[in-house]
Amino acid sequence: MTKEEHIKYWEDIAEKDWDAAMDLFHTKKYVHCLFFAHLTLEKLCKAQWVKNNDENHPPRIHNLVKLIADIDLGFSEDELAFMERMNDFQLEGRYPDYMQKIYTVCTNEYTATILEQVKTIKECLQKKLR
Repeated sequence: MTKEEHIKYWEDIAEKDWDAAMDLFHTKKYVHCLFFAHLTLEKLCKAQWVKNNDENHPPRIHNLVKLIADIDLGFSEDELAFMERMNDFQLEGRYPDYMQKIYTVCTNEYTATILEQVKTIKECLQKKLR
């Protein structure tokens, strides 16, 4: 696969994860919704990593901040802090002991607010891939 095909792969799968996040939100599965929102950002960060590195295979990590650490995306401190916060949702979605405590936090309103921020960063990352 070419570099462009690798980038497209990550973009396409990120869009599928975003669709899943939206479906989960509409069915009120908020914790799982935020897990897929994290996956969306993770895969777009991996596309950015591929674009900005010689290799076509990004590191097999889930930490958004570490994925983009060496890429100048022009993110503000607030955006970087949000990306760090989103890392919490990849843990909550993977480990049952974390999930129990987050279920009380992930209300409709809370999740909708997070999704709006994810959408903004998602669109920013997609634009930077062009």
